[in-house]
Amino acid sequence: MFDVIVVGARVAGSATALQLARAGHRVLVLDRTTFPSDTLSTHLIHQPGIAALARWDLLHDLQATGCPPIERVQYEVAGIRLEGCGRGVAGQRAAYAPRRHILDPLLAEAAAKAGAEIRQGCRVTKLLHDSTGRVVGVEASYAGKTIREHARLVIGADGMRSTVADLSGATAITQHPRLTCAYYSYWQDLPADLELYEAPDSWVAAVATNQATLVLTYFPQSRFEEVRADAERHHLQQVRSSAPALYERMQAATRIERLRGTGDQQNYFRQAAGRGWALVGDAGHHKDSITARGISDAFLQAEMLAKHVGVHLDRDPALLDQALVQYGAERDTTLLPGYEATLAVGRLAEQPASRLTLLRRIQQDPELTTIYFDMVAGAATIGDLFTTKLLASTNRNRPDHAANLPCP
Repeated sequence: MFDVIVVGARVAGSATALQLARAGHRVLVLDRTTFPSDTLSTHLIHQPGIAALARWDLLHDLQATGCPPIERVQYEVAGIRLEGCGRGVAGQRAAYAPRRHILDPLLAEAAAKAGAEIRQGCRVTKLLHDSTGRVVGVEASYAGKTIREHARLVIGADGMRSTVADLSGATAITQHPRLTCAYYSYWQDLPADLELYEAPDSWVAAVATNQATLVLTYFPQSRFEEVRADAERHHLQQVRSSAPALYERMQAATRIERLRGTGDQQNYFRQAAGRGWALVGDAGHHKDSITARGISDAFLQAEMLAKHVGVHLDRDPALLDQALVQYGAERDTTLLPGYEATLAVGRLAEQPASRLTLLRRIQQDPELTTIYFDMVAGAATIGDLFTTKLLASTNRNRPDHAANLPCP
């Protein structure tokens, strides 16, 4: 019998398994895919996520893959241009955007080195319950056989279409309509750190990844069928109209790999846990990728869940249930502001004059620009802007809701 079974071995699952295995628990990780393999992703790990990798002694491993540090951000909207970088988190000022066929195996291998057992090509088909209805394990298809494994806790880290969430009956406690559809391509010989271009009904980003630059375009969800019908043309037209300087640079670059995209960018919080089960990463909470918070938030949830349940896995199940409730409450409180900010950005609306006025004020001052880029990374809030001497005099009139200052 295992202490924990984690379903899903990508960033949320392997990060959670790593924490629990290092704490001395017997952990089994199951994933239907085999690594290395790719998955839809913005790749970007903001500074809070990089600080987590440093805490886990994995940042050097990531750097050794050749993934370039992202040390400068450029953001343009309505003729306003901000350039710089944030103050960072725990000494980590650079972000990184590794390819997922590199990052995911790196994390899974770290979990295995910590003592977790990893089984790839294993598809979970059923949750096992005891006589009281408590989840006590899984049934899965593995190597042509049906297997059963038992554990004190089953964790679903299996993405937006989570099997564990479905089988456990996890309900959506907060849900909003889809806002965007996104397409992206990879380009060689296109120098970039992180570039963001915002316009009404349009969002364009470029980010350096392993041996290439990722170029992303976002469109309103209402245009999904139109864009999908000729995605290549719309993707390039969006860059040309919203980021013409980037488009010009792309003419001297070479596109590699096929165009990827999705119109299924759901926005929700699901019930975080129940008797004998919990959800981490996209399985429990997903938002539009336009703010690229998914990987950093997955790392945060992994640490959060391990903190709450780690000391209770070999004790009274009632104590574990209480810990799972506490995990859910902390998850929701911690991630809600970023969720609301993402919804605001994802609406792709024309920005009000009050926001543009504030951005022009930020543009004129390096300290405010630095704080703004901390907001982009999820390491600061709008309140941090108004605690500076430069904006303290306008504190009474500051916007109180993230929708008044959408921040990527």
